[in-house]
Amino acid sequence: MAKIMAGEGEILLIGNLKDAFSSVYTENPNIKVCAKISDGIEAAGKYHFETVAVVMADASKNLRTGLATLRKKTNARIVLLARMFEEPTARGLIDSAGNGSALADDYIICPVGFDKFRQDLISEKQAVDFQQFPAPNTTLLTKIHRLEKLATEDDLTGVKNRRYIFEFARQIIERAKKENGRVTVLIFDIDDLKHYNDVYGHAAGDEVLKQAAILIRRCCRKHDVVGRIGGDEFAVIFWGEPRINPPVVGNERRSFAEHPKEAILIARRFRKELEKADLHLPGAKNSTVLTVSGGLASFDRDGSTAQELLASADQALLDAKRSGKNRVYLVGHPENDIDKIEQSD
Repeated sequence: MAKIMAGEGEILLIGNLKDAFSSVYTENPNIKVCAKISDGIEAAGKYHFETVAVVMADASKNLRTGLATLRKKTNARIVLLARMFEEPTARGLIDSAGNGSALADDYIICPVGFDKFRQDLISEKQAVDFQQFPAPNTTLLTKIHRLEKLATEDDLTGVKNRRYIFEFARQIIERAKKENGRVTVLIFDIDDLKHYNDVYGHAAGDEVLKQAAILIRRCCRKHDVVGRIGGDEFAVIFWGEPRINPPVVGNERRSFAEHPKEAILIARRFRKELEKADLHLPGAKNSTVLTVSGGLASFDRDGSTAQELLASADQALLDAKRSGKNRVYLVGHPENDIDKIEQSD
């Protein structure tokens, strides 16, 4: 077993710990912290570490270059500390794992409690005796991801759960405030789901929810986040890169322009896919056509916090229901229904 030298430890942390951990980090002689990735690379090449954890938020400008250099400097396991909206990027960085070319080996979603993070990465024996260094525990990290999946995904439909959606919305809106980003929320539910449950049984109702989840995910972009937040209620968070120049719009066009076109087009596409879908539900003799009602709300016109934005979208959903169902409404638009808005807007 390796013996600890001056400056060595199990873990090297690179970045601002406040960006990664929900609890206070207490100084530990076996955990080295470097605020800058350049200092972390130097430390990784000089000392022995079992794990190098990099806060993605603090290395965004030169992340790939930094990780490539880090990989050359150390044999340590490289773990990314990613905010929820950085998860697609983190996955991309580890996608080639196994052929020697991956820039990182794993990632953990932040914020995470520091004690939990440390416990996840090292064995109980290491926690007691820091003189021994077993091989990187890939099995443990696999188990961690399985537990994370159980904690963040809806077990029936496979999309994200309510807790994940609300936390993701909070994080992405905070980012939008700082970087002039775009965020639009769609909340929709299945029209007359109670009918399917009453007539064909709950197995049919469950199948309706599963099929709706599959179709909305198929219509969305890879980075958009889909979740089930209630019995038959789903939420989609559309987000994009920061706008260099916010749009200048007139009074009658203002509401539409503040909803990114992509979100409206995806909502339209989803409703069309539902209409075309040939669903054969358990207990039903004929194929079933599904319809949904929904509401679209955008930051920051319709809300400046996650709670406000979701509430605005939910109110638009209720308005769509009261107006006859099978439609999606924009918050504050004079004509409301997205199907009545000109495609060229």
